[in-house]
Amino acid sequence: MNAFVFPGQGSQFSGMGKDLADNFTAARQVFEEACDALGFDLAGLCFSGSEEDLKLTANTQPAILTTSIAALRVVEQETGLKPSYAAGHSLGEFSALVCTGALNFADAVRTVRQRGTFMQEAVPVGVGAMAAIMGIEREALEQLCAQAAQGEIVAPANFNSPGQIVIAGHATAVHRAIELAKEQGAKRALPLPVSAPFHSALMEPAAKRLKDVLAALAVQPFSCPVISNVEAKPYQEPERVKPLLVRQVCAPVRWDESVEAMANLGVERFIEIGPGKVLSGLIKRIAKGADTRQIDSLASLQKLAG
Repeated sequence: MNAFVFPGQGSQFSGMGKDLADNFTAARQVFEEACDALGFDLAGLCFSGSEEDLKLTANTQPAILTTSIAALRVVEQETGLKPSYAAGHSLGEFSALVCTGALNFADAVRTVRQRGTFMQEAVPVGVGAMAAIMGIEREALEQLCAQAAQGEIVAPANFNSPGQIVIAGHATAVHRAIELAKEQGAKRALPLPVSAPFHSALMEPAAKRLKDVLAALAVQPFSCPVISNVEAKPYQEPERVKPLLVRQVCAPVRWDESVEAMANLGVERFIEIGPGKVLSGLIKRIAKGADTRQIDSLASLQKLAG
């Protein structure tokens, strides 16, 4: 049984998608569709944009989504593989929904462009922060965050894999949490180079604005269930898409539980579709012995087909 999984922010790199677009019409068409939908040269940004421009959240989100769907269309055309389940890390849940046919690609790419803008504008630069904490278990870290808050917001934002949790909130509270984590024996506790405190209560203004944008979107029946970030459980009811995507903006990403859920449902092979190998690395730590593949180039596609 296959699961298709789609990356989120942090997987971007200059040159992503170019190899596939150079070799496959299906990939090239996806980039053309994105450029038309957004009204600017997203393909140029992905293929040769600067790392600085790609790091801007309003650019990162449509760029990763487009590269992921370009790779997906090539996988569908060249291999005939179909997923039993789809999932994505944060932004990647939009890619998963496009994969299942629940969301139209042009609608999704316009929406994530706005989502990125809303998330960036929700908190002034420098007010919020995120940090990766390694080697402290969930319950202990939640208590540590409560201790560090001191009237501010700091809480787990991404449960990525056993012993790797990302926290988010006010920059001063995140800094206090880093120091406490070091005192309590964390293997590593370091700030992340991000521009906003994603998946924290500080993102509430972004969630409200995204709700208004999603209201106008059409949602179609799913071809297979998607594992939601918010609940770490499969769903395929069209009416649940918008509420879950709104909640996802402020809620933690439960990636470790999502992978465990797919493994428990019988998934043996996880195919990461889109730029980078971040999810494959996490999956190997969560579902020991799982077969992971990654597709973002002609060479990786040939390896999968072989």
